[in-house]
Amino acid sequence: MANIENRKFIALNISGKNYLSWLLDVKLHLSAKKLRHTIEKENAAINEERATALTFLRHHIDDDLKYEYLTVENPLEWWQNLNDRFEHLKAVVLPKVLND
Repeated sequence: MANIENRKFIALNISGKNYLSWLLDVKLHLSAKKLRHTIEKENAAINEERATALTFLRHHIDDDLKYEYLTVENPLEWWQNLNDRFEHLKAVVLPKVLND
């Protein structure tokens, strides 16, 4: 079996309790790898970049959560789905920041 790369940070929990820190970790890592554009709207990512970003995203989420999005093959679509699912946590965790 090929040597599988270790996780760079803690995987996104299915409950989303670590979503905000996970979100920052993913953005920073994708930026460092020059792949952040793969999760931004109207990007011109090539297939290899999309596959690399998607592999990275899938490697850094809970297995049960991964299976819920098994048929999604575009990192942007995956990113948007996760955002739709967990974005409300910002209002729960950061209410003062959002209300200022």
